[in-house]
Amino acid sequence: MRIVIGITGASGAIYAQRLLHFLASTEHEVHVIISNRGKQVIGLELGRNLEIPKKFGLYSDNTMDAPFVSGSSRFDAMVIIPCSMGTVGRIAHGISNSTITRSADVFLKERRKLILVIRETPLHLIHLRNLAALTEAGALILPACPSFYGLPSSIEELVDSVNARVLDHLGIENSLSVRWREHF
Repeated sequence: MRIVIGITGASGAIYAQRLLHFLASTEHEVHVIISNRGKQVIGLELGRNLEIPKKFGLYSDNTMDAPFVSGSSRFDAMVIIPCSMGTVGRIAHGISNSTITRSADVFLKERRKLILVIRETPLHLIHLRNLAALTEAGALILPACPSFYGLPSSIEELVDSVNARVLDHLGIENSLSVRWREHF
């Protein structure tokens, strides 16, 4: 698969870090975009820069010099993880003012898989309407809501329970998390 990973300034940099770590162990082609606010949050939450595997493409969030910003390039899926509500609003209203939002716009118009791992609580009516509009347009809204039935013993296991769902929706086999009723 050819996959684009967008990382925005929402809290939850560890979700992106763990997803990239898993994808590095696969043969999938991965391209990464990190917003400026995403870089700030990564620094605050992880205490360092995100480790991007050398085999991944890395793009600025203010460039149009990336293959996936055009529908003529063939990519399979895009995941925005974590996805801020500001990014949700811009995508929902067709505001393509960054590489991340332009890419998401392309994935929607080309009917390609777009997964938004949102990280916000509580949600107000505008958030909900934007999320509904994106769902109607074909995006999958996957809130970063970890599962607890596997009795996680670390933050990484909690995070991986969300990333397992992301990978499931990408169609990528994984055993990152305990599946319901399969651990008894």
